[in-house]
Amino acid sequence: MPPVAAPPLGFPQQMAQAFLLNDRMNQLVLEHLDPRAWRAKLPGAKGRTVADIFAHVHHIRCKWLRLSAPHLNPPERLDRRQCSQKEVRTALAESALRCSEMLAEALGARPRRVQSFLRDGWAQPWPPGAAMLAYMISHDAHHRGQICMLAHQLGYPLPVNVGAGIWAWERLAKQCGFKLPTASKAKRPARSRALP
Repeated sequence: MPPVAAPPLGFPQQMAQAFLLNDRMNQLVLEHLDPRAWRAKLPGAKGRTVADIFAHVHHIRCKWLRLSAPHLNPPERLDRRQCSQKEVRTALAESALRCSEMLAEALGARPRRVQSFLRDGWAQPWPPGAAMLAYMISHDAHHRGQICMLAHQLGYPLPVNVGAGIWAWERLAKQCGFKLPTASKAKRPARSRALP
């Protein structure tokens, strides 16, 4: 008997997985970040350290959960001045999982326990939808870029394969334990030939 194909994931599950894939990128950076970059500061700069930025990402996720889905019990906050890379990895994994649950509930559950997305106490609530996910991933990506640039400026650049690795979505999805949906076996369009 041939194997039965798993039913395709619905939109809410795909969005929840997209956020987990986004966090896998953060985890990849954390796994390969030189520990000397963790609390280092640029000479004369007053900005955040890499540790501060990663703690901020976790804290903002906790805020989204507290304001939009308090029933999911937001994770504990970190002490940004004392947290280790290992503690941040664990905290980010937990907040990513809870945010993923929030997205699945916001976009698919009936009745909806997540009625709106509040990105901050001063902000107007948004209805659950694609903008919610886009905002959440954009926030992470913005700070992930800051971290990569700061590590480089400090003299501890991430390995080249990490920069390329955050774009290997199929591999990252597999590491998360799921498979990205693929299009049907439709014929790909032919490549156009360059003029001589």
